[in-house]
Amino acid sequence: MSQIQEATLLQALQQVVDINTGRDLVSTKQLRNLRVQGDSVSFDVELGYPAASQIDGLRAALVTAARTVTGVGNVSVSITSKIVAHAVQRGVQLLPGVKNIVAVASGKGGVGKSTTAANLALALAAEGAQVGLLDADIYGPSLPLMLGIQGRPESTDGQTMEPLVSHGLQLMSIGFLVEDDQAMVWRGPMATQALEQLLRQTRWKDLDYLVIDMPPGTGDIQLTLSQRVPVSGAVIVTTPQDIALIDAKKGLKMFEKVGVPILGVVENMAIHICSQCGHAEHIFGSGGGQRMADQYGQEMLGSLPLALSIREQADSGRPTVVADPDGPHAQAYKAIARKIAVKLAGQAKDYSSKFPTITISKTT
Repeated sequence: MSQIQEATLLQALQQVVDINTGRDLVSTKQLRNLRVQGDSVSFDVELGYPAASQIDGLRAALVTAARTVTGVGNVSVSITSKIVAHAVQRGVQLLPGVKNIVAVASGKGGVGKSTTAANLALALAAEGAQVGLLDADIYGPSLPLMLGIQGRPESTDGQTMEPLVSHGLQLMSIGFLVEDDQAMVWRGPMATQALEQLLRQTRWKDLDYLVIDMPPGTGDIQLTLSQRVPVSGAVIVTTPQDIALIDAKKGLKMFEKVGVPILGVVENMAIHICSQCGHAEHIFGSGGGQRMADQYGQEMLGSLPLALSIREQADSGRPTVVADPDGPHAQAYKAIARKIAVKLAGQAKDYSSKFPTITISKTT
């Protein structure tokens, strides 16, 4: 095939825009290995994020674009996802078996952060990624109930624990190691040591993403995570209510101060629609998440409703993304998860040069 014809073909393919990034696949070099034999054309596309639900549509668009070129007959397109690790803090020991760590935080309890973290992890897995979920709330673990799994982690070598598996996720929580009614009456250093053990003594297996469900606040647990664990990015969950936004802003600023990239803001319980009459009501106010995102120059990743089904599904051990995978709420979680993955894929692979030295000052 002549150079002019190949250029014409690439020009046609360049008209297909990745709906997640707004950029074409040719100039970004995601389209590779273009081959032409007679009237047959084949090429590969490599995405930097999981998007299993969108691959068929993307392939169809590329085939249609290629066939606008005169003489093109059969078109074969191979689309794969390659998720790479994004290094972060300088001098932090990498976590074996984990490419990217995403912290889901709120700064305040009661805003649905754990439900959001679980559904986002399940959404990333549904899009084709290998995903783990760590319950970092030492004092109030909820993921065993939310993911519908009980039991004790096994150890094959006497040194590391095997993660439990539910709905395709690799899981670890202090809730697997203590009785349901046992209160963790621990001071901060003991809690942070327990978190480090859960992180580093779990034998995570080839994870593209480890989602960490953070406890409320900006204290010992969060500082330990930001100092000693290579966090790729943080997601801030809030409700539109002013009192929730106050604490969410503190959580966002805490991550900024320790050099962890903010991936965006998720507004939970944004609207309630009555199941009887269909009336829509903003119980916790409206637009708070967007105002917060605008104030701090962050992306508004999406809004989620205050819905009875989301609560019931989480309490039953089958969160929304697995209980009703094609429903509107699951689609909202998947859209947010794709934005998170795309945001990570667009980040530099090494943030160590931007990471400041953390000092903790004692005050009297």
